[in-house]
Amino acid sequence: MPSTITLTAANLVQDGLNSSLVYNFPNSIRFTDHSLAVAKISMYYSWTNINSFPLANNIFQYQLVVGALPALASVTVTIPNGVYEIAQLNQFLQFTFIAAGFYLINDLGLNVYYAEFIVNPTLYAVQINTYPVPTALPAGWTQPATWVGYPAVTYNPSIIIPANFNKIVGFAVNFTTAISSGVGTILSYTSSIAPQVQPNPTLFVTSTGIQNIYASPSSIIYSVTPTVAVGEQIVDTPNEYVFSKFLEGTYSDLRIRFLGTDLNQIALLDPTMTITLLIRDNKLEGFASALGQQQYSIK
Repeated sequence: MPSTITLTAANLVQDGLNSSLVYNFPNSIRFTDHSLAVAKISMYYSWTNINSFPLANNIFQYQLVVGALPALASVTVTIPNGVYEIAQLNQFLQFTFIAAGFYLINDLGLNVYYAEFIVNPTLYAVQINTYPVPTALPAGWTQPATWVGYPAVTYNPSIIIPANFNKIVGFAVNFTTAISSGVGTILSYTSSIAPQVQPNPTLFVTSTGIQNIYASPSSIIYSVTPTVAVGEQIVDTPNEYVFSKFLEGTYSDLRIRFLGTDLNQIALLDPTMTITLLIRDNKLEGFASALGQQQYSIK
């Protein structure tokens, strides 16, 4: 029977990413004809889809008119590392508008914003809507004390989508919406490529000592694809163990890593996890199998 080893948060490498673990054997072990398989993984769906590193996809810009055109002010939006849906990105955009004083309050007491990200499920797209900024305060409305000021001619704010963030919302690199001075209409733009709101929908599990000639990298032993919502627990138990053979040698430890779909190391927000691995001595397994067949034949 295979031997079982278990790794938990206590085995994590303290690098701030929570995705590398080290299991130290009690004594150095010589592997000659041994294999490794994942028996069970329990962890939380907590890897970020927007971060400063390693994805570098946490920045975009918008422009607004200061005074009369062509006097434009560019504002860089830096999104805190986290797990975001399009609705949360839109809420953060509104938060930056409030901080900049770029909003008005209508006669119902509701904040009015002049750009938004929304999901267009029919087109499987993200849609950017921009709205004309008025040249004077509409009747019955109020303005915040920090209001940026009215333009001489109505315009729509411009949203600029840089590299990396563009994959999240599905637009081309450096796509820019129009200022549209004097037009005075709502403008809508839909993404031209499928949005990758989660750039890493699958995690790959790698181990030292494994050389799988059919995998790249050759150390991959398993993959985890969440079927739960963000923040919920993933419990992954394979229907059948897939054993990968160890390279012959003496080992003092095993190093397990989670890689993203892009094969770069992933950052996990929640370090709570349990990984159960099986180590099999192929010679003993083969002997037991042969013995079983012999006993079956005798009967």
